[in-house]
Amino acid sequence: MTPTTTVVYAREPIPSTGPNVFLAGPTPRAAGDVSSWRRAAIDELSARWTGEQRLTVLTPESRGSVRAQHYDDQVGWETAARAAAHAILFWIPRDLQTLPGFTTNVEFSLDVATGRAVLGYPPDCPNPERNRYLIYAAPPPRGTRSRDPARHRGCRPRPRHGRNPSVVR
Repeated sequence: MTPTTTVVYAREPIPSTGPNVFLAGPTPRAAGDVSSWRRAAIDELSARWTGEQRLTVLTPESRGSVRAQHYDDQVGWETAARAAAHAILFWIPRDLQTLPGFTTNVEFSLDVATGRAVLGYPPDCPNPERNRYLIYAAPPPRGTRSRDPARHRGCRPRPRHGRNPSVVR
């Protein structure tokens, strides 16, 4: 079976062609015991992708867990990757003990108006009323009820034309 996705890790070159998605959400701390949620999201996207071209998944985590030496390098790459993404899949668990996502909140507010943001969250997340507000700002794609953005059957990156952002349906 031919792989359907390619993963581009933090600070690696961002491809300029083909469909791509950025996985936005809190990243576990290097010294913590919380596993990353992104591996499961990548696996789910790979299993569901049926596009004619290979899907590129942009992840802000580092290949081999090698962290950026300078914070600005990481933030610069993430900002460029979100700007280049055809869809931005947000995972916002709202767990202040393990994955608080404070930076994710800022990124969501910057990206929601682009029409490329797709929100996902666990059904048992703390403070779900805050996510209900975010759903108002970025409703899930039509015909879906899943809280997992990687499971949205209609979630498909659309190439952008000119300056108009793509729409995730």
